Amino acid sequence: MVQRLRIAAAFFLLTGALGCGGGGMGSPGGGGGGASASATISKTVSGKFGVAMSTSFQPAEWDYTFFQDFPNATTPLGNLQPQHIRLQGISQGVPQTSASMWDFTILDAITQPVLAVGDQSPEFQIAKAPPFMYNSGNSSNSFLDGTFAQFAGYAQNLVQYYNVPGGFVAPDGSHASPSGIPITWWGIYNEPNINNNLNDHPEQYVQMYNTVVPAMQAIDPSLRFVALELADFGGEASKWVPPFVSGVTAQVDVMATHFYSSCNQKDSDVQVFSTVPGFASDVQFFYSQMATNPTLVSVPVWVTENNVNADFQGANGMSTCNPGQVFVTDQRGSSAFFAAWRPYVFSQLGKAGAQALYHWDFGADAQYGEMNAATGQLQLSYWVDYWLGRKFPSPPGADLLQYTATDSADLEVLPVANGDGSVVIMVANHAVDAAADNNGPGASRTVMVDVSALGAFSSGSLLVMDANTNAAAGPSETSATPAAQMTITLDGYGVAFLTLKP
Repeated sequence: MVQRLRIAAAFFLLTGALGCGGGGMGSPGGGGGGASASATISKTVSGKFGVAMSTSFQPAEWDYTFFQDFPNATTPLGNLQPQHIRLQGISQGVPQTSASMWDFTILDAITQPVLAVGDQSPEFQIAKAPPFMYNSGNSSNSFLDGTFAQFAGYAQNLVQYYNVPGGFVAPDGSHASPSGIPITWWGIYNEPNINNNLNDHPEQYVQMYNTVVPAMQAIDPSLRFVALELADFGGEASKWVPPFVSGVTAQVDVMATHFYSSCNQKDSDVQVFSTVPGFASDVQFFYSQMATNPTLVSVPVWVTENNVNADFQGANGMSTCNPGQVFVTDQRGSSAFFAAWRPYVFSQLGKAGAQALYHWDFGADAQYGEMNAATGQLQLSYWVDYWLGRKFPSPPGADLLQYTATDSADLEVLPVANGDGSVVIMVANHAVDAAADNNGPGASRTVMVDVSALGAFSSGSLLVMDANTNAAAGPSETSATPAAQMTITLDGYGVAFLTLKP
């Protein structure tokens, strides 16, 4: 059931936490009616840009039949070219059911198809421990074993199951992955700042990480590890990143965090867009702190969960984030709003140095999904992520070009030069039409892009995604004759990709 999707993920950006990065918007409604703007692209390189796109699954009893229901879903999933698809098993997707019993049925119903897709190298996030490892057998409570040795043993068995021929032997028999495809990337716990009473004790997560990682390496020394995966809102990064950076002794291959713009469907478009610069600021904070530890200086930051709204339906149809308020699906996760918001996020995070951006999650509803889990139909969010990955492939990444723009409050410009001499210029229009809009149409913008400094090109193309895009078929790319100045028109929320080839 889609409404139960977010049980182990973040439900944290309450209204009071919005705007964490300061306003990224101009005056709402002030530029409607087709206002004009310009962007002048320089041939000067300001740095590298490389953000790998990926997506996520949450194996549990309410969604584990996804690939049974839609066996052809592996094709559009693979076409996304996702890097290290994230797997986050929770509830009955946690395979150890008691101290002596294991059942991988629900977990592997999702995991095994994913292992055969794309790079065949998912990130398995050990999101939760089995319930019996918590006080009162309730996974919402604190760990019984404060040394985390029991949890480390559980993690070792997971590594043996997927990576060791023959798997492992438990009191209930032998358990081994049927595919034999190993898992290299592992995330150590989900959002410890809001889960299982670790939220007040960053030092406990450091102890957990320093205990679990060496135990897993004892089974397979080739493993790579994703640390922290923070529920990043308000001042959480400042509370959790410094203690981890100063206390970690185990191997860290990636530092990760999660960003959502809202946890309340009633938040206006202005509020939601205004959070995006704060995402970039927090990524920069991660890097500034990591620079104080020589072992973390070269470690990348990934954003392993991202979407518009983190809320989900709780008991009796009520909002989980806002008790007493009826839950309403936030359509901005798959409407034209998303075609402005996600490219804006992608560009801001990449300019801040983030090296991966994960959609939460692949098969879900209009609020979360790239594919609708009820119908099997692709949503506009799928095509936005598809083309971000295709137009800005990473690897190999590209050179970020300097530019000037007359409307940086409403437009996000991302120009890059590729190794083959081609140039891609993205313009995302997040201009709000009216201050009170909630999933509004956006305000039109006409943008004159000056590429005269880049030299001559022999061919060009333009791809636009907005409210007019057919979500089932995706957008159509059209040819564009190269010129010194080229015009892009966005009729409300949306994104355009201008590609020029030598």
